[in-house]
This record gives sequence, C-alpha cells and structure tokens, in this order.
Amino acid sequence: MSGPPASTPREESFRAPPAPPQPANTLVPGLSGAEAARRLAGHGRNEIQREQTRSPWGVLLGQFRSPMIALLLGAGAVSALLAEYADAVAIGAIVVLNALIGFLQEYKAEQALLALRSMTAPRARVMRDGYAVQLPSAEVVPGDVLLLEAGDVVAADARLLEAHALATNEAALTGESVPVDKAARAVAADAPLAQRSDTVFLGTAVTRGTGMAEVTATGMGTELGKIAHLLASTSDTETPLEQRLAKVTRTLLVACLAIVVLVAALGLWRGNGWMTVLLSSISLAVAAVPEGLPAVVTIALALGVRRMAARHALVRRLQAVETLGSTTVVCTDKTGTLTTGTMEVREVWGDNSHAILFASAACCDASLGPDGKEGTGDPTELALLRAALTRGIRREELERERPRVAVRPFDSETKRMSILRADGVLYVKGALEVLLPRCRSATVSASRAAHELASRGLRVLAIARGEGPEEENLELLGLVGMADPPRPEAVEAVAAARAAGVRTVMITGDSAETAQAIGRELGIIQPGEDVAERIHARATAADKLRIVRSWKERGEVVAMTGDGVNDAPALREAHIGIAMGRTGTEVTREAADLVLTDDNFATIVTAIREGRAIYENIRKTLVYLLVGNVGELTLMLAASLVGLPLPLVPLQLLWINLVTDSLPALALVMDPARAELLARPPRKPDEPMLGRAQWRYILMVGTLEALLVLGVFIWADPARDLERARALAFCTLVFAELLRAFAARSTTRLYWEVGPLTNKPLLGIVVFSVVLQGVLYLLPPARELFGLGGMRPWEWGLTFALGFLPVTVLEMSKRVRRRKALHSQCEAC
Repeated sequence: MSGPPASTPREESFRAPPAPPQPANTLVPGLSGAEAARRLAGHGRNEIQREQTRSPWGVLLGQFRSPMIALLLGAGAVSALLAEYADAVAIGAIVVLNALIGFLQEYKAEQALLALRSMTAPRARVMRDGYAVQLPSAEVVPGDVLLLEAGDVVAADARLLEAHALATNEAALTGESVPVDKAARAVAADAPLAQRSDTVFLGTAVTRGTGMAEVTATGMGTELGKIAHLLASTSDTETPLEQRLAKVTRTLLVACLAIVVLVAALGLWRGNGWMTVLLSSISLAVAAVPEGLPAVVTIALALGVRRMAARHALVRRLQAVETLGSTTVVCTDKTGTLTTGTMEVREVWGDNSHAILFASAACCDASLGPDGKEGTGDPTELALLRAALTRGIRREELERERPRVAVRPFDSETKRMSILRADGVLYVKGALEVLLPRCRSATVSASRAAHELASRGLRVLAIARGEGPEEENLELLGLVGMADPPRPEAVEAVAAARAAGVRTVMITGDSAETAQAIGRELGIIQPGEDVAERIHARATAADKLRIVRSWKERGEVVAMTGDGVNDAPALREAHIGIAMGRTGTEVTREAADLVLTDDNFATIVTAIREGRAIYENIRKTLVYLLVGNVGELTLMLAASLVGLPLPLVPLQLLWINLVTDSLPALALVMDPARAELLARPPRKPDEPMLGRAQWRYILMVGTLEALLVLGVFIWADPARDLERARALAFCTLVFAELLRAFAARSTTRLYWEVGPLTNKPLLGIVVFSVVLQGVLYLLPPARELFGLGGMRPWEWGLTFALGFLPVTVLEMSKRVRRRKALHSQCEAC
C-alpha cells in the first residue's frame, strides 16, 4: 500500500482522551433507588403512548361501514321479512364474502406491521445509589443520570453533565442526516431543536464518544412525546375512492327509491294486491343495486395490494392503493428516501487526492466490514474509509504498517481530530477555519473551494498532516466534500412523477443549502420554479403538518412520506401516509397507510402507476355492472308501464347480478396496467367516478340490452306461457351480459386490439359461466328453482346468438368513432 513515507517514531505527548465514567464505591450524581421508585410512581413509565393496533373484531366490523354494504343489508332484511329466503341468503353471502376478503387482507397487513415493531431503547444504563446499573428504559425517571457511549439509544431527554467527543444521530427526530456534536456547555433554552447541543433526546442514537446526562423529561414529556401529541390534532382522511363510491351509491339509492315508488304507485293504481306490489318493488330494488360491486372493488384493491407487495410496498388500508393513483403532490422526506441515507465522499479538492484519502483513513477510528460497505463507527469516518478503499487504501493495513502512537479525539470545541502514527507523521482532519491558522501553506484558494463546496450542500472537512505530536506548522493536503447522495433510481422516479403530473415536494430537517443542492440534482427544482414551494428545509414536525394541510386546502391530493417520529403527524394528516419500513420508527409506521419495505422513492412512483390502473379497472368494471343494472331496471320498468308481467323474478335478477355480472367483473379488474398511464396528468380531485360520458354510455347500452330482452319476452308470448317467456328473457340477458364483458375492456380499442390473451381469466370465466347457465337447465332442482322448465334445446342456441348483438354493436361503434376522429384530423390538416 502506498502512502506518505515512513519516518522515525516520536514520543507520544498527547493528553489521553477522557475515559467514560467508571463509578467506584463513592457516590456520584444520580438518584437513590427509593427516590427513583417515588418518581416513577409520580411521573409514570417512560413510554411513548402509541396507537392501539386494531383488534381482529375492529378490522372485521370496519368492512361493514360503506353505504353500499348498508344498502345491501337493508335489501337482504326486507327479503327475509317477506319470506324471500333465497334472495336474503344470496345477498347475505355476498356481504359476508366481501367482509372476509377485506378482513383477511387488512388483518394480514396489521400482523405484518406488528412484525416491524421494535422497542426504541429497551434498556438503559443509569446511576442508582452511586453505582451504574442497567434497567428497562421504561423505568427511567426525571433526575436519573444516563451513562452514554457509542451504539446506545438514548432512553430519555437529558441535559449533558459530561461529554467526550460525543455525537448523536437525530434523524428520527429532526430529519438531520449528519450526526450532531454534543457538549456539556449550556445553550439558550429557546434554541431550535437542531441546535440544542447540550441536550440528548429520547430515541436518538449515540454515534461516537461517551457522556453523562441528567434526565429532564420522560415519556410523553419528551420531544418525541410532544410530536406524538400532534397526532391527536390530525384525523384520518376519507380517500378519493371512498368519496366517489359513496356518491355513486347515493345516486343509486335515490334512483332505486324513486323507481320503486313509481312502480308501486302504478301497481296500486291498477288495483294490484299488496303482495304483487311488494314483489315488484323487491325485484326492482334487486335490479337497481349492483350487489357484486363491494366484493369486486375489494378484490380489485386486494389484487393491487398483492402486486404492490411484490414491489416492496406493504398496504395497511385497501383504499390507500387507489388513492396513490389520484395523488397530485408527494411531500417526501429527503434522508433515506430520496437519498441513500449513508454519507459518501462526493468530491476531493487538492493536488494529490491519493494523499488526501490516505491521510483521511489514517485519521479515523471507524472500521469497515469485510464487504467494504457496512461498518461501525462515525458515519463521516465510514464515508472517508469507503472513499479510501476505492484507491486501494485499507485502514487495517495502515494500522499494521504504521500503528498509532497517540490519539487526540474529535471534540466539539476544538472541531478537529488527530492521530500520531509510528512513522512520526501526524494526521489531522477537522473544520477548515480551525486548521488554516495551524497550516504553513494556508491559501485563499482553499477558503474559496470550501465555500463553493458548501454552497452545493456538501459537508466540508479539511485534511492536513504534520511532523511530530504538535498540531502546528501543518501541511494542508486538501478538502473532502461529503453528502448523503441521491439514490440513482430516485432521479428517474422524480422525472417519472413530473411526467405523470405529480409534483414532488421535499421537506427535510437538513440545511437549506443541502436541501436545495439535492433538490436540483434530483430534478425537483427546475429553472424558473419557486424553490420555496418545492423545498422546505429545517422543518419541524409542526412545519410538516402545516405544509401538508396547506396543500390539501388548495385542493390537492397529498401523499406524505417519512421515517422519523417528526413525520408521523403529517403522515396521518395526508390523504395517504407512506412510512419507511427499514429506517422508519414505530410511531411513523403506525400512522401510515402504506409502508415501503425498501425505503425507496421509486417504489412510490410504481405504486402511483398501480393505483391509476386500479382506478381505471374499477371504473370500467363499475360501468360494466351498472349497464347491466340499468338494463334490468329499464326492462322491469318498461314492462310495468305497458302492463306486462315482470319479465324476471328476484332470484333470476340476483343470479345475474351476483354470478353472471360479478364473475366477469372480477376478471375485468385484473386487466394489466397500460403503459401510457404515467404519461398523462392525474385525475382532478373533484372528478366524479362516473362523468357524463360514462352515464351516457351506461344509459345507451343498458337501454339497448333492455329492448333486446323485452323484445324476446314479448315474442315468447308471456300471456300464453309466462315461465317460458321469463326463461328466454333470462337466458338472453345472461348471454348478452357475459359477451359484453369483452367489449368492456376498452372504450376505444377493439377486443382483438386489446389482446384476448392479456386477460386469460376473462376468457375462462365467460366459458365457465356459459356452461354454468346450461347446468341450471340440466339439473331439475335448479331448473325448477329458476323457472327454466319451459325452454326447448334449440331456444338455448337462439338466446346465445341474440346475446352477441350488444357486443357486436359496441365493437362496431368503436370503428365508427375511430373513422370519424381520423376524418376530422384529416380535415384539420
């Protein structure tokens, strides 16, 4: 290994670094056991109150809260009261099925979340009765004296009594990615959280050094506890999907009641008996409600959950899958989400970069693991060692060839560290403003270079060397610029989000210079854009909550990502909260709707695409189902208006809604996502699930089916053989619904253009359903139950052939519209 030439070892003249507190049999600061017990009883246990995980019963009951489920339960209850037990059982079965699917998915997510839980600081070392003891962190009380060393998780908020080269990682609390130097010197009581260098905080980690601190606050009285209190001021937001489906349900309910009242009034006016009127009303209610919709929506979301799990996203609430698809703003933390979460040497300034990295490695206490990536020690030193390793410089070899003679550890007051090695060379690293006065070759260019590096968000370290133990007459070798670099895939993900019309907003606890530099590198900030709107630096938990609320007030659909406890209130307030699974704290994960198991921003963009595909599939499936319901309603209403008997009985209508329509609908929600989904802007937040175009399509196609079936019913002469006429109408409608599913996959492309084999389940389900319809005729009990006894075999073929009429009309209309559009384009040219 190459490096500076070896020279004669010199005598060590350094002051030995202070040792960590080693209590003897003499009293030192701390509490007695009796006093600690009294304070524990008065202040309570040192614990953050976390949300109670939903019980299995709570998850199950949550599946029955939608308006559609309430409507179905009401229809089932009325059917049971009128002794229509087959109808009641069928409706009850679909409600139970929907509840079970939703319960199993959400309960599974809850259990996965429990597996992610980890205690913040399970044990702590404190002084009790003059001795150092280890006890559960929950038993720490105000007045206790904590003993701290590298690797510890701080058990409570505490004021430092002693600090020796102490630094803590406060990213979970402040979002600051760089370890914070600590000292026992008091700072102003009103100093910002990130500048309270005399205090250590609950949940933060000691990265280097040792210390002794007196506990000032525990549990909910700590800074982490104050953030947890903010969660109480936030509320779960109803997702756009829930809002849109609720509107559709209300529309259906109003329409259903109006038509039922109209038909009932007509029946009574004509002198029909109450039982006949009630039967007609139940038939219309069954026809109006798409009974399979709740299960279809739940299964569509569950399929999305499964696909997202394969892409490293754990969904806690089913509706959160679709919400991502309508997201217009993603507020994201920087550290670990947009960046790697690991310090890295980005630039080396100086004439000899090899010598700079050699000296950097020679002035380190950290150690890299065998893989050269992971290691133990200060993150800054690990970054220096990784950079040195790229030049073949290994600290292990350096220690063997030039063992250290003396060490002057880093101190927050001196802002430098030095190591004297056996070759007589002193290696020093620290702040440039501290080293320059000690260097014989200090230059103005170094100051300019340091300023330029810092302006780009880099943390700057000066590297020097000298002869002998004294830190004087040093040679300034150069500067090292470090930062937590952007994830390579995050740059592409931000660009993809921008192309999809989704704005990325960075909210971080880092400095403005660092945040803006990373923002520009990632492409979050483009020339001419308002930096203050897209980049928020030094943000506290309250700031993040305010920013999310501000975007929501502007009508945006907001997703918020984070990993620290300071992110949790904003995650809860956002339409969808996204927590990091690896680095995220327990409080953050429990406040989130979605947990990223790879802590990767690119996964969010993938989830947005999946959410858009799910919404598109749900909407076209809803249109498919409602066309059938409108067709049934129109058929029944038209027959009532002209004085004909009911063309279909309630059980036949339930069969169509629960089996004939719902099975193809389940296949339609499996349609793969189209490539162009991320090439268009997100839906407007106030855009309805079903707009004018969709309702016009539903009414036109539903009327077409109703006229077809009504024509078959009249042709079959119900006055002569009502059972046969109903059987023919029933089978014609079944086959028309099944075959129309092929046209429902796209409103613009023909079935063959979409690709028959891109949704094989749909093909299989249609074939299975046709066979199942035949089985109803072949089994005497089923034939009798559904009233199919009057049909002849050739009439099965006739009804199947007639069923091709609606799908043929729809496919031909696509061709006509396409030709008209092409003709209009040619005229415009």
